[in-house]
Amino acid sequence: MTTPLCPCQSGLDYPRCCQPLHGGQPAAHPEALMRSRFSAFALGKADYIQRSWHPSTRPATLSLDDQERWLGLTILDASQDGDTGRVHFQAVSQAHSDFNMLEEISNFIRQDGHWFYVDGETSVSTLKPGRNDPCPCGSGRKFKKCCAW
Repeated sequence: MTTPLCPCQSGLDYPRCCQPLHGGQPAAHPEALMRSRFSAFALGKADYIQRSWHPSTRPATLSLDDQERWLGLTILDASQDGDTGRVHFQAVSQAHSDFNMLEEISNFIRQDGHWFYVDGETSVSTLKPGRNDPCPCGSGRKFKKCCAW
């Protein structure tokens, strides 16, 4: 039986990547926390997203859109300076037949040995892949042979 790859696209299987963090293990650095948060969005783990959000900026409630699938994550830059960190990333999502690109520079803080997401500078754009473009879902196939319903 093959273990599924982690949704964060680290190349590792889920039990060796984000699953331990979802279970309560602290992230080693801001990028690991960012990847685990992306995986939590992809897997519908709203409780983990809440827990990994710093209490000073955490929303009182969080509901995830059941119609939105998180498909791909690209880390553009990650840095850490003591107990603060930043991660610049792009994430692709799909809701119905629409693809979106979320780009964010996220801020993180380490407190009591745990990294937390604080806030970020965000932009969202719509992706309009052509029929012969690579599919935004990350399958490696052409869009027309994959998600172009």
